[in-house]
Amino acid sequence: MSRGALAPGLALIFDMDGVMVDSNPLHRATWAEYNRRYGLTTTEEMLERMYGKRNDEIVRDFFGDSLTDAEVRRRGAEKEALFRQLAGGRVEQMLVPGLREFLERYRSVPKALASNAEPENVDFILAESGLRPYFSVVVDGSQVSKPKPDPEIYLLAASRLEADPRNSIVFEDSYSGLNAALAARMRVVGILTTYTNLPKATICVDNFLDAELLAWLDGQATAA
Repeated sequence: MSRGALAPGLALIFDMDGVMVDSNPLHRATWAEYNRRYGLTTTEEMLERMYGKRNDEIVRDFFGDSLTDAEVRRRGAEKEALFRQLAGGRVEQMLVPGLREFLERYRSVPKALASNAEPENVDFILAESGLRPYFSVVVDGSQVSKPKPDPEIYLLAASRLEADPRNSIVFEDSYSGLNAALAARMRVVGILTTYTNLPKATICVDNFLDAELLAWLDGQATAA
């Protein structure tokens, strides 16, 4: 893919699960397997609620508010360790189509990864995929006090990129992530891996191979 250029001042910010890697099916299976260890049946409604959430929120949702903070952290860490075990050797196949070529095309554009995921998962995905060199900024869920849908993580990523939020283009797949980006006054590309539509997104595409995405990016101007 040829090298691409965007208007000066624009920056790209990527969520991870559901945007860079189509990992939500494996996360669903992992939660179901992990919950079985505690005799908990995982329903479709429970799984729908997990999208875009940070692990502490999911654990408390699934197991109740009576858990101590330490127990919440332990259970979240155990579930993610199981996820990494199941994902080992599969990350390349889980990459959203066209992602690697897209990152290479826009190699010169400032880019950040901003995910509610735990740092071990972020490190795992970036190491397994070899994509870390494309991101000058990486922000995970442990670095913010309020997870998405609060805009904190996206505002922090833009600040570290030295980019105006209005000139930051976010790639998201979940409603909570979309709302976080909109609250930060950012433009949003909806990646339709998790939902069939993200009505509030500026543009929606199936993946990074979509020619409409490239044409749209080429037409983006820097906010005054």
